[in-house]
Amino acid sequence: MFAIVEAAGRQFQLEAGRFVDVDLTEGKEGDQFVFERVLMLVDGENSTVGKPFIDGAKVEGKILRHDKNKKIIVYHMKPKKGTRKKQGHRQHYTRILIESIKLNDKVLAKSDEQAKPKAKAEKKEAPSKEAKTKAEAKPKADAKPAAKKKSAE
Repeated sequence: MFAIVEAAGRQFQLEAGRFVDVDLTEGKEGDQFVFERVLMLVDGENSTVGKPFIDGAKVEGKILRHDKNKKIIVYHMKPKKGTRKKQGHRQHYTRILIESIKLNDKVLAKSDEQAKPKAKAEKKEAPSKEAKTKAEAKPKADAKPAAKKKSAE
């Protein structure tokens, strides 16, 4: 199940449980964000197309963070004139986690936050006696190989 929405003059394909980067929007981290301009809903072979938007459809998400993209360099030069101009630019964006896709307040798709495994701290075990003996049996890597003699022609 996915939805195609319009935001910031562009169209995005959104699925529940995934995140999307849109142009910088208002709101604090952790706030709810709603995409109300839904163009299309696709559920397997069933699809609904809006004219231009679907009435009652919305995609809800949560703002994860505000950040900046990688720097791009804009370089203008006019040959044979001696004019050169170099500028850098970093575009601001907002990362949004898609939580649910709804049509007339009926949930069509929802993210599974409970299915994500939690990281557990693993204890490091001391190497066994067998591992120690194998490490000692290996030849040292610092030893130089014997020099080859040059043959006379």
